[in-house]
Amino acid sequence: MLEELRITGLGVIEDATLPLGPGLTVITGETGAGKTMVVTSLGLLFGGRADAGRVRADPGRATVDGRLRLPAHLRAAVEGRIVDAGAEIDDDGTLLMSRTLTAEGRSRAHVGGRTVPVAVLAEVGERVFALHGQSDQLRLLRPAEQRAALDRYAGPEHEKLLGRFAELYSRWRAVEDDLADRRANARQRSQEADLLRLGLDEISRVDPQPGEDELLREEAQRLEHVEGLRSAAQLAHVSLTGTGDGDDVTDVLSLLSTARRTLEAQTSVDRVLGELAARLDEVATLAGDVSTELGSYLASLDADPGRLQEVYERRAALRALTRKYAEDVDGVVAWADRARTKLGELDTSDELLEELDKERRRLHGEVAEVAATLSAARQEAAGRFAADVTVELAGLAMPHARIHVVVGPKPAGGGPTVPTADGTDAGVGPDGADDIELRLLPHPGAPAQPLQKGASGGELSRVMLAIEVVFAGVGGPPTLVFDEVDAGVGGTAAVEIGKRLARLARDHQVLVVTHLPQVAAFADRHLVVAKDTGGAVTTSGVRVVEHTDRARELARMLAGLPDSDLGIAHAEELLSVADREKSHH
Repeated sequence: MLEELRITGLGVIEDATLPLGPGLTVITGETGAGKTMVVTSLGLLFGGRADAGRVRADPGRATVDGRLRLPAHLRAAVEGRIVDAGAEIDDDGTLLMSRTLTAEGRSRAHVGGRTVPVAVLAEVGERVFALHGQSDQLRLLRPAEQRAALDRYAGPEHEKLLGRFAELYSRWRAVEDDLADRRANARQRSQEADLLRLGLDEISRVDPQPGEDELLREEAQRLEHVEGLRSAAQLAHVSLTGTGDGDDVTDVLSLLSTARRTLEAQTSVDRVLGELAARLDEVATLAGDVSTELGSYLASLDADPGRLQEVYERRAALRALTRKYAEDVDGVVAWADRARTKLGELDTSDELLEELDKERRRLHGEVAEVAATLSAARQEAAGRFAADVTVELAGLAMPHARIHVVVGPKPAGGGPTVPTADGTDAGVGPDGADDIELRLLPHPGAPAQPLQKGASGGELSRVMLAIEVVFAGVGGPPTLVFDEVDAGVGGTAAVEIGKRLARLARDHQVLVVTHLPQVAAFADRHLVVAKDTGGAVTTSGVRVVEHTDRARELARMLAGLPDSDLGIAHAEELLSVADREKSHH
């Protein structure tokens, strides 16, 4: 539930705070007062598209802040996502969210005081918030949206089936495209494969090893300077061990041994000399190790001119490869690995084509089977969905209206197809092989027409609301926002819309922007967006109206006469009717 919304610098709103709560909250006000900015701010807060043109010139930045209290069943999922983004939920279970937009179009998002990608706001919004406006009614006219509505209604098991189908369809199309490409480009693939094989043969003959070029460079350098290296190592070795050619050399190890024994002899007099003697023992050990390694190094030095020639020839062979295939030997080895993989992709042998064709046919059969299961599930859900929406329409002053949901095969249209139960082919896509169409029968005897042809603006508003009420019965986000979905409606129908919204608000937080007093009368909380004009700048504020003020606002909405005694009396009667209706339910 959204507990509070603060808007600054957005459109006509300079600074306004909306105290929100559970139940039904209505937002009213004169045309141009800024009600649309309230809806816009909600969209921004939950990751919607930002329009820099709505930012006020002064201060050149718009900010929307919201305090959200998460219901228990959503908290774990939402908390996991925001923790991944580096934010956290407050100890009292509330989540602070913020969206800032500058006049230059830069947008920033914050959750729990931490900067996060705007996508995090959108992901939270998908779980907790749904916005329905007149644009949503237009969207409902699109076949893809009607199919999505039916799939959403069908429930989680249906959505799992839909996910399985989409994965199968993707695999089938990938194999189909691969097979078609191999057949269509067999000659080009064969030529490319021949070039790769030539390169692999050349590399295979040389058989380069990772890091070999660097090892050979170091070996060549040693062989080219072997005499100087030998002399230096020999002199160091003799200096350490004294093992020369008969010369009387005072070696380091002997001197260290003498120094250690001399100090040890005085340990009983001063223990400091004993500690130094121990350290000399460590030095002697280290010097002995160096001496041993020098001996091994001298034994390993190879002055064979033949070996140096071998190194030169091997380096030349490796350079021939690096000139063609990569900058170094490691790159040549990597090129060979990629070439072997690519050869597999270029394979156009009869055996592989036959294997791919077999896999294509197998996957196509699975796609057709699951598509049929998906169609049957949609047929079953369509009947329930149509019945539930029809019941809601009866309560929205459309007692004779009927909704029909037609589930039919997609036209083949030259694209991928699957066979249907009657032996014909149906077009198929990632969402199945069905076209879904919502049809409205406004009264008995009238033909059922597609929504875009058979529904007026007011009827479409009520169909949209009926669908949302049905969705609310099968789950959905806890906060619902309706932006003038009652447009084109009046009289008894408006009262019925108010009743339905009030009923929806028993289990959801419902925010409604409306021009209809019949709807506003059912509110648990009534907010008025008031416009003040001072100088050249127009600003809006938001206030809660209660008791007499609320009746005056309804009188203004009824007849544009907030101070009329007759208008106020009519408004009070409307409030009494709404209270009685709510208490009966």
